[in-house]
Amino acid sequence: MSVEMTVKAKVPARYTGLVLAALVCTAWATVHIYSVFFHALSAPLWQTVGLIALQCWLYVGLFIVAHDTMHGSLAPGRPKVNAAIGTAIMFVYAGFDWKYMRTAHHAHHDHSGTADDPDFNAKDPVHFWGWYAKFFFQYFGLRQFLTLVGFTVVYLLLGAPYLNTIIMWAVPAILSSVQLFYYGTFLTHRHKDTFPDHHKARSNNYPKWLSLLSCFHFGYHHEHHLYPHEPWWRLPARKGDVPNHAKETA
Repeated sequence: MSVEMTVKAKVPARYTGLVLAALVCTAWATVHIYSVFFHALSAPLWQTVGLIALQCWLYVGLFIVAHDTMHGSLAPGRPKVNAAIGTAIMFVYAGFDWKYMRTAHHAHHDHSGTADDPDFNAKDPVHFWGWYAKFFFQYFGLRQFLTLVGFTVVYLLLGAPYLNTIIMWAVPAILSSVQLFYYGTFLTHRHKDTFPDHHKARSNNYPKWLSLLSCFHFGYHHEHHLYPHEPWWRLPARKGDVPNHAKETA
């Protein structure tokens, strides 16, 4: 039984998202602190690579939790809770402004796959690296750079080895942005194959375990556009479920 199923079985539905979010955030913080402050780079290579991969995946989880706050689905009916959690996670992730990210994300839903979509590369909607660069610099600017410099100074003052801040923090953080973009934006919105409807979004056909590992089910992306208020952990239950109004307007 997966962690998601275990939590859903033991926790009232209205708290499931918050409990899963707490697990993701706690796991990330634990692995992050150990990796940056305590992991010895002289350890066997597989340990370093494993920690980078685990932290990368947990970074993706952080972002997906914050994404749910943008739709109000982390704590339904509690906008202040969503805003507080989303703001904190976005700041820790890379100094992002949650309100700006939320506005941009809703623009993505409203104008998906068009020149007005901030996550889309209308000039080249097929190739990866140009689109990723456009995606990256859409959100990462001077504010984010200065925030990360500030975090680095604090880490160094607290005793983190300098190389650890690069290898065990910067590397997994950057890799997580590539992972998020590849599975959650590029594969799901590129203009290489046909789309099922006007949302201009498609879903992968991964089994649930691989969907979780790749992008916390965000690869079930057509379902996310059809049901944007469903939290990440309920997207597998929506796989292939198309509402009647979507069929009528497709």
